[in-house]
Amino acid sequence: MKYVILLFSAALFLVMGCEKKAAVQEEKSFIIKGEKHLRNIRMLTDTGENAEAYFSFAEDKLIFQSTHGDYKCDQIFTMNLNGGEKKLVSIGKGRTTCSYFLPGDKRIIYASTHAADANCPPPADMSKGYVWKTYASYDLYTANADGSDPNPFLPAPGYDAEATVSPKGDKIVFTSQRDGDLDIYTVNIDGSGLKRLTTALGYDGGPFFSWDGKKIVYRSYHPKTEAEIKRYRTLLADEMIEPNAFQVWVMDADGSNKHQITDNRFANFAPFFHPDNKRIIYVTNEGSADPRKPDFNFWIINEDGSNKEQVSFFEGFDGFPMFTHDGKKLVFASNRFNKKPHDTNIFIADWVE
Repeated sequence: MKYVILLFSAALFLVMGCEKKAAVQEEKSFIIKGEKHLRNIRMLTDTGENAEAYFSFAEDKLIFQSTHGDYKCDQIFTMNLNGGEKKLVSIGKGRTTCSYFLPGDKRIIYASTHAADANCPPPADMSKGYVWKTYASYDLYTANADGSDPNPFLPAPGYDAEATVSPKGDKIVFTSQRDGDLDIYTVNIDGSGLKRLTTALGYDGGPFFSWDGKKIVYRSYHPKTEAEIKRYRTLLADEMIEPNAFQVWVMDADGSNKHQITDNRFANFAPFFHPDNKRIIYVTNEGSADPRKPDFNFWIINEDGSNKEQVSFFEGFDGFPMFTHDGKKLVFASNRFNKKPHDTNIFIADWVE
């Protein structure tokens, strides 16, 4: 989910005819007025629906998911930081999501449905409301960085996706339905030491480690009322969840000390720790008067919930931010300045404190 998200870029968070705020009229500038933390924004893709771009450990490449050209649903690609040398690294079948480099950058991990069906799985039934598909056919795969030698990783019944890797290089964290609900698990890089970290009823996903490997930030929805619980369970039985009320949470890497960071009626997702291990950048439509309006921007907040600040100001979708280890660059996906109304592209920017 870093996935399921599947696509915030494809469905949820597409620009829906919204007017864009006036941009700073600098040559080749993609900056929106008010974005004081962003400088020198560069567009790395220029067509299709691209999302969830994450740095390699060496921070010289990006791995991301994309639907463009002849591809009918997301496949995994890599590219250089200047947008060059784009290469397909999934097998080109089924639907894929949530890719990440493994330590050493020689292998990658991602989720795919291709073992169940080489074709794209059916999209979510929006007659059920705004919902995401949690395809039970998603399984994790590891492969060489060039896409060769793909192998299943911890296969189990139900949804398995949203894998990311600790910057320390010792653990993988991911979301799985292997025990019936959508929960977060960690495992050693070699597949040993599987541990379930969340147990409350509801969705826990989109996890990322802090840079020191001591904490995990994630998004969560825990139904409370009888009606909410019934709806959650009914949707989950049909391989769907409703993402409208996600909140950002943090826990220690062993699953202890869980605490909620955001508390509002909006959708909050794609959280990522700043390299100071104290602040969290995340995506929310909190700035919108309507919690269902797809107007998503980056905000940054202290782990204790203080000093919340809006970072991006595009009236559409900005999502999936990731810092470099020195905090000097930020990669993200956005609908800003797209050629076609439904395009989502990958951008990289300099970060200014």
